[in-house]
Amino acid sequence: MEPFSIKTYHLVKSEDLNHHGTLYAGRGAEWFVEAGFIAAANLTKPENVLCLNIHGMVFKSPVRKGEVIIYEGKIILTGNSRLIAFVQALRGEQTILRGFITFIHADEQGKPKPHGIKIQAVSEQDIALQAEASKL
Repeated sequence: MEPFSIKTYHLVKSEDLNHHGTLYAGRGAEWFVEAGFIAAANLTKPENVLCLNIHGMVFKSPVRKGEVIIYEGKIILTGNSRLIAFVQALRGEQTILRGFITFIHADEQGKPKPHGIKIQAVSEQDIALQAEASKL
């Protein structure tokens, strides 16, 4: 299966801001993980998805109150029980945040469980993201 993107939209409100009047990193991280989780949950049961590691979530630009940002997530690489998501946040066409998240497909006891999902990158962009994710 080819990687496919899911999108979530967020309006940045007063309660999402830090003391500098920009998006609080904790809220940005919450939305970041949410986008990755939704991408993983589109491929398997949500109750089997556990977040293991956030890799290199980097803000490239501040976000201000009133802006609508789009979080785009996709599973870019899989292993036996792992699912690695690439997530980016966009303001229009501008990337303002990016990184990867490793999720584990787990059983009811939280132990890793094979998922049988195979991701085949086809586009140049996805091939490059898959190569980046394989180094995590």
